Amino acid sequence: MEVEIKNLTRVSLSLLASLIYCHFISSKIPKGKIRLVSLLPIFYLFITLPTCFSSLFPKSITSLFISWLANFKLALFVFDHGPLSSDQSNSLLQFISKTLLPVKIKQNEKHPSSQPPQNSPKLPLNLPTKVLLLAILVGVNDYKSSFHEKCLLGLYCCMVYLLVDIIFGIFNATVHAILRMELEPPSNEPYLSTSLQDFWGRRWNLMVTNLLRHTVYKPVRSSLGSLLGQWAPLPAVVASFLVSGLMHELLFYHVTRASPSWEVTLFFVLQGACLVVELAVKRWFGGRWQLHWAISGPLTVGFVVMTAMWLFFPPLIRSGADERAIDECKMLLNLVKGEGLKWIGKLI
Repeated sequence: MEVEIKNLTRVSLSLLASLIYCHFISSKIPKGKIRLVSLLPIFYLFITLPTCFSSLFPKSITSLFISWLANFKLALFVFDHGPLSSDQSNSLLQFISKTLLPVKIKQNEKHPSSQPPQNSPKLPLNLPTKVLLLAILVGVNDYKSSFHEKCLLGLYCCMVYLLVDIIFGIFNATVHAILRMELEPPSNEPYLSTSLQDFWGRRWNLMVTNLLRHTVYKPVRSSLGSLLGQWAPLPAVVASFLVSGLMHELLFYHVTRASPSWEVTLFFVLQGACLVVELAVKRWFGGRWQLHWAISGPLTVGFVVMTAMWLFFPPLIRSGADERAIDECKMLLNLVKGEGLKWIGKLI
């Protein structure tokens, strides 16, 4: 633990120095190629920072937040777009928060694709409920020898959803408390998705979806617009999923330190290809025919879960990352439980 604290201090100081440089120096350089050159050392540093840690959670969080999300925000910043652009009038504290943390400020007019269908059911889970559910699932995992392999992988799917939503939700709440800004939710009940477009575009991990939309989808669609016309969004969707797969490969490498197997890239390319088919079918029928959500919902979630069992989890299981993640979850939950009991004892 003491070593990890020292590593965290070193990484934090590196991030602080890097973002001060970006805010006060790179922002004054004309946007485009010259600003890109000025940021190349920062891109490289952010990609290598997760290797400073030995524990799984610090490596995975740093890889996702810094190597992926922060680098994508800085890529937009190269052209003075995105949350770090000069149009946003960022103070240094806002610049650092928006770069490092997976938050998106709520706008007056949201992107249409961020809205779920109005007739979909609702089953909201708040943050304490998700923490309780995660604790239950971590406890159930102690009896995994009694589970069929497919049931265990289904359990992992639920744990990944809860973990991602809890981590993003904690950072959302922290930024809201410090900066008093209204923020977009990190996700929107993905277990109630009624189509792949609904799941990937409107419900699951909305911060990542928004960044991929601006860094990959829109540029590809714009560049192919004159060639493919109304069909340009389809290859743009595939490109977005391909980039997402490659970034997940980087995240998996940081966590497992194993050579890429490309299974997770195949998982996301498969999702993108199936989403393209879905969009083409919808366009063909002109929105005149669609399944009831009670049918399309289980089909959608079932497809995502089954393909995740097939392609997403095997690289993590082979490396033992799943066991290390569960052990670290137990440590964190025990710490939270212990601190909670101390707090209740003081009140009594």
